[in-house]
Order: sequence, then C-alpha cells, then structure tokens
Amino acid sequence: MSKRNKIVVVDDNRGVLAAVSLLLRPYFNQVITLQSPVRLEEVLRDGVPDCLLLDMNFSAGINTGNEGIYWLNRVKRLYPDLPVVLFTAYGDIDLAVRGMKEGAVDFIIKPWDNARLVDTLLKASGGRKSRNAAADDDNSMYWGESNAMLALKSLVERIAPTDANVLITGENGTGKEVLARAVHRRSARHSRPMLSVDMGSVTETLFESELFGHVKGAFTNASADRAGKFEAADGSTLFM
Repeated sequence: MSKRNKIVVVDDNRGVLAAVSLLLRPYFNQVITLQSPVRLEEVLRDGVPDCLLLDMNFSAGINTGNEGIYWLNRVKRLYPDLPVVLFTAYGDIDLAVRGMKEGAVDFIIKPWDNARLVDTLLKASGGRKSRNAAADDDNSMYWGESNAMLALKSLVERIAPTDANVLITGENGTGKEVLARAVHRRSARHSRPMLSVDMGSVTETLFESELFGHVKGAFTNASADRAGKFEAADGSTLFM
C-alpha cells in the first residue's frame, strides 16, 4: 500500500501524540504532532496535509468544551478542502456530531481502536481533492467515455436528486464509495459531508450503539448519551 503524504495531529496529551504518531508512521510519510492548536495555522501554511486529526478540548483553550469547533471552523475557512477528523472523549460525542455538521468528515472516540483509527484517517486523507486529478466536477470520479460508464453517469444523475435508497454492488476496490460520493454531490444534501461506515469493522457488540446510538446508563460504561451514525448523518448521506 502506498503511503499518504502528510498528516497533522493536534492533541494536548503528549502520550496520545506519541502513540498516534507511532501508529501512523507506516501509513504517512510525515506525521506532524502539535500539543496546542496555537501554531496550527503556521504549520498549515508550510504545506497543507492530506488530513488533520484535531482534538476537541485543550487544557488552555479559547472556549472550554468548544475549542475543537472553534479551530475546525477556523481551519475550514482557510482550507475548505482539508479533511478534518475530530478526536473526542466519550462524553463529548454531541460536540463531535455538531462538528460533522460544520464540516468535519468523521470523528474518533478515545480510547480508540487502532485499526479503526488508521482506516478512518486513510479514508479521510484519500478524499482530499487533487489539483492534478484527471476528473470532471466529480473530483475523484473519472467517468471516461465508454457506453457503460456514460449509462452509469446518466443513472446517477436521475437518482441523485431523489430520496431513494441506492444499492451499489461490486468487488473490493472497484470504487463503490467513489460512486456514492458522486451521487451525494448531485443530491440536495451535498452541502453537508457524506458519512461512511465500514460495516466490516463494526463488531457485533457495538453494532446497535454505533448505528443507532444509546442513552446514558443503557449498559456498563455508557456514561453519556451517544448519537449513532444515522443521527449524525441526518440531512446528509450515509454510505454503509
């Protein structure tokens, strides 16, 4: 697997930064870690990364509990195409859901699962627009000129404006998620980011909580209400 170019990770916990940096080095050529977002804009000016992993809270933040939202909005104003994944503690999931509605592509809950963290960041970084991509207004979707692909594009243009559920089939690596994003961009929900869920990585014990959420006290360690992916994707598109 080819490496992504660069990722920036912002978290006030040095132990978290060290662990995440070690985990991501096999997947990114450069892993830049910041213990505070104060230098974030300076780092981004030196070269926009493929992805930003941004903590939601900092020990000396601008607005306690909402620092992540503040810096998310600031970054998206300057670099609207930069994929931002939010890093959040279990009790701040509502803030993370709000962050997705304001432009974040996904969120990771601490303590994290290594495989899921890597998968989420690779997917997010792979979604960044390429200045040199040989594609039309669908960014990473290259339709070509074959009759089969032109027929597929025509079908997408017909179904995208509707609220119909869409089933996309195909072997691994054939671009099902790329096609789903092409549908999303043509829909009335395109102003909000599409949310993807890798069903193969969702364990049976976490299935209901992951998709439908739960309320505080629903089970052991459920210390706060949690919005599921269906709620997080409300008003947008959920690709499973």
